[in-house]
Amino acid sequence: MLRLDRDQALSVAALASLLLACVFAVGFSLQMRSDASWELAEHRELLSRLETRTRADAGRPKVAAPPTAFLDAPTAGIASAKLQAYLTQLAELQHAGLISSGGEMAKRDEAPDTIRIQATLEMNTKALRAILYQLESGTPYVFVDALTLQPASTTAGRGEDPLLRATMSLRSFWRRAAP
Repeated sequence: MLRLDRDQALSVAALASLLLACVFAVGFSLQMRSDASWELAEHRELLSRLETRTRADAGRPKVAAPPTAFLDAPTAGIASAKLQAYLTQLAELQHAGLISSGGEMAKRDEAPDTIRIQATLEMNTKALRAILYQLESGTPYVFVDALTLQPASTTAGRGEDPLLRATMSLRSFWRRAAP
């Protein structure tokens, strides 16, 4: 029988542990490759479904927005005033106080038919939800680009539904109407 001294036993143990580490590395590598190929197959299937849907959608006619989606006005200034009047009407329906509102300049990268206003209102959270819902889901189409909320006063945070001061940046589109 072959007897190994201490150095030889340590060398054989190191070789066995190195061999075991290599086997685990190869197994882990094969598992990762299998996972990656499975994920690639899923992505290819998703891509082919999207391409098929895109080809099917290409044959359908495009649906235009309804005429009520736009502010009809001969100038951008009048369209801005109509948007401010619409916001005032919504605020009155919800018993909110309109503190200030004014037109903003359209950004450079926006279409020339974009109307922007900034408004500050004072209202409770129930009225805020109702106004935001009506702005985002009603006509004309109005988009809330920014919303900043703060308590209306230092004592406003003590009630069940405290008054909030909401500053909104709104965007809408206008269509040139005959004067």
